[in-house]
Amino acid sequence: MDNISALLQDPAAWVALVTLVVMEIVLGIDNLIFISILTNKLPAEMREKARRIGIGLALVMRLALLGTVAWIVQLTTPVFELFGQGFSWKDMILIAGGLFLVWKATKEIHHAVDPVDKEEDFIASTAATTFTSAIGQILLLDLVFSIDSIITAVGMTPHVPIMVVAVVAAVTVMLVAATPLANFIEKNPTIVMLALAFLMMIGMTLIAEGMGFHVPKGYVYAAMAFSALVEVLNMFARRKRERDKLAKAVSH
Repeated sequence: MDNISALLQDPAAWVALVTLVVMEIVLGIDNLIFISILTNKLPAEMREKARRIGIGLALVMRLALLGTVAWIVQLTTPVFELFGQGFSWKDMILIAGGLFLVWKATKEIHHAVDPVDKEEDFIASTAATTFTSAIGQILLLDLVFSIDSIITAVGMTPHVPIMVVAVVAAVTVMLVAATPLANFIEKNPTIVMLALAFLMMIGMTLIAEGMGFHVPKGYVYAAMAFSALVEVLNMFARRKRERDKLAKAVSH
């Protein structure tokens, strides 16, 4: 209790908290895009439930990992060496998660460009199996993003209470933003392709990080923000052309 009271009176702790909350929210965008795309493939009545379960699992997983911070930190210790490069458990988890994201995004892009029968989709066609499969895939990516998030948090502050508050705040924002983001993606098909491209880029970034190549997150998110801005301008341009066509049709 005294420790928490001391933190509340420490300006540096508040700065660390605000910084960590912002960082956790930004890192959560990756997870949220994946959850939105995946749950939009479910029947309409199941989407909200799947999103809440997926984000709830992300919160539980991150809080559970915070309880094992000492073990999490050890994940950065190299366990074997290949071609002169040491690989830790964290590296292997990031590489596996990155490969999964690249495979997932590639598969989705292929289905968008060259549609196939529903029976051949990599998510089963029955509602129950689809829901289970979606939750399983969300859980897998939750694990990857959670470990990356917690290790980053440990590098920013040694105070677990600050990490807990930051994680809860970030997941709360994800819960609030999940449905609007998913609805926006569903209503704008071109956004889906852009989001899948984001997932592929995030996957490649995770693989690069796992291989020991540091990719500044600022560059990645700046590229995503610029691409999103261009797409928003394209959406406005398309809507204006549609309104002009409608106005001409009415006038004639």
